[in-house]
This record gives sequence, structure tokens and C-alpha cells, in this order.
Amino acid sequence: MLLPAKTLRVSVATAAAALAVTVGLTACGSDDSSDTAATGTSAVATTSAAATTGATGGHDHAAGDAPKAEELQATLALVADPSKPTAEKTAVIVDGQKRAANIDQMNQLLAGYGQLTFVVTDVKAEGETATAQVVITSPHGSAPAMPMTWQHVVGKWKLSDATACTMLGFAQAPCAP
Repeated sequence: MLLPAKTLRVSVATAAAALAVTVGLTACGSDDSSDTAATGTSAVATTSAAATTGATGGHDHAAGDAPKAEELQATLALVADPSKPTAEKTAVIVDGQKRAANIDQMNQLLAGYGQLTFVVTDVKAEGETATAQVVITSPHGSAPAMPMTWQHVVGKWKLSDATACTMLGFAQAPCAP
């Protein structure tokens, strides 16, 4: 199900603003690689303990039932965790296999970046699509809340391709137009 044109324009504008903030935040910390190397931190996104079952398909929703924020947060955490294999990540993204090369690139770039966290709020489902507001926090600060989407596919809520491409763009591994 496609989003209305106005919603799509607002989403793209918000994503562009968040991208600019995130790239700016990344640029602020990218010159000092010794901080990350010295502390040994990794870009593991944090979530609540209950959220781990959501990323592995532990919840079964009927179409239109809004997923829990923790479940969506777990999907984001999995995608942003450079220690997780690409195959696990492609499984939680709609048509994720076509983004495997981007995910590999993102994993390499995030390996020494630091911890990313996600706060998911205001989850709404309409048919096969769920939207939520997401705040991404990196070691260099937080981006403003931005809308992200998931699609209900074969009993699981998966990150939409457009949202995955937004995240990949934040990690300097953008999808080809």
C-alpha cells in the first residue's frame, strides 16, 4: 500500500532533514577514529529485552494490527548492528536481498562508529503498513524524530524498502536511485 503524496513528501522532507543532521553528526566524530578504537565500542543498537523476539518473528500479527514499538525497535536494532550477518538483516527488510551489498557496506562503516539507539513511538497501522516516529541517537547526538514504515509480509512486520534505504543512506551506504 502506497502512502498518499502529501505523507510521502513530508516523510521525504523529514528524512532529508534527519539525514543532514545524522551526516553532520557523523562528520563531527569521523575525524577522531582513535576515540572509537580506544574505547572498543561497537555500533550495537540497544533495545529492551522483550524486543528481541520481534526481530526474529516471535510475534504473529493479523494484517492491520499495529505492531508493538519494541518489535519495530528490535528490527531497527538488528539492521544497525554491524555484528549481525547480512542474511539476518535482509530477512527483516521487504525485498532485503536486493540491499545486501548496501548492508555489507553499512556494516563495515558502522563497525567502529559507536552505539546507536532507537526510540520508536506513535505506532499506527493501516492495512499492511505500519508507521511510527523514530528518534535515532548516535554517539554524537540525536536526530529529530522521523517517520519510518514497516510492511506486514507473510505474518511478519518488515522494514519497508524505503525506510531501509533511508537508514542505509544515514550510514553512507545509499541505495541506487
